[in-house]
Amino acid sequence: MRYTQLRSFHAVAEAGSVTAAAAVLHVSQPTLTTQIRALEQHYAVELFVRTGGRLHLTEAGRHLQRLAQRMFSDEAEARHFLLESQELRTGRLRLGAVSPFHATAMLIAFHARYPGIEISVSVGNSKSVLQDLLEFRTDVAILAYAESDDRLWVSQYSKDPIVAFAHKDHPLFRPERTGIRIAELHGEAMVAREVGSNTRRATEAAMVQAGVRPHVVMEIGSREAVREAVASGVGIGVVSNAEHMPDPRTRWLPFLDVEIYNYAHIVCLQDRRNSRMIGAFIDIACAKNTCPP
Repeated sequence: MRYTQLRSFHAVAEAGSVTAAAAVLHVSQPTLTTQIRALEQHYAVELFVRTGGRLHLTEAGRHLQRLAQRMFSDEAEARHFLLESQELRTGRLRLGAVSPFHATAMLIAFHARYPGIEISVSVGNSKSVLQDLLEFRTDVAILAYAESDDRLWVSQYSKDPIVAFAHKDHPLFRPERTGIRIAELHGEAMVAREVGSNTRRATEAAMVQAGVRPHVVMEIGSREAVREAVASGVGIGVVSNAEHMPDPRTRWLPFLDVEIYNYAHIVCLQDRRNSRMIGAFIDIACAKNTCPP
């Protein structure tokens, strides 16, 4: 059975006449008649009864019409879905992030431009977020650190200084102080993020270079939990300046003698960089930043 034969049958069955169906399909009446007769002859079935110059569906014709209606309805729905997806009026964007801070700002802007797109966000450490991207469980990742990998397209989104913070009564964080030197952390009790955290990696690299050995008394895999431990006086913490949340129990100070940064990178698979939805997200996220093509 050819698609054109079934389409011709369906048009005639719906319109009630060959003349009306021909006008709908923009084909000649003989073409429609030939298509329907070929269908009837091939399957040795009568689909229409022709009496008094009018066409009437047979029982077999009515059954085929119901099947054809479902088929062409599904086809129309599929076409509508593809058109909606092409214009980003429907679909789903899956994003993985090591921190909701930068991701939230990007997603708000994306949602404002494409409100019909569903958005899901999963938060984890760098390793798990990258693994989800490589295994197609997410479409885009927001990572603090991305190693060179030919499979990945990477663009730096932001660069924020890392600052130190502690309980407001900590002797190194007296109100009159405007900054802290990295050597002052030597031997100090510190609350650290888990191994693999970019904040910890960048800070430890700076301390190693300066010969500083702090006393890590607590290691926590949550930015919020680190903040609470520091606010409770457990020890000194470090955090990206952009992610530091004001708390009357704590004070924060910039480093005076070293520059330690936390980065945010937009990452996707090279093979998917030109995907309509991923490309639209990157364009919006990079609107105020310089991103590679």
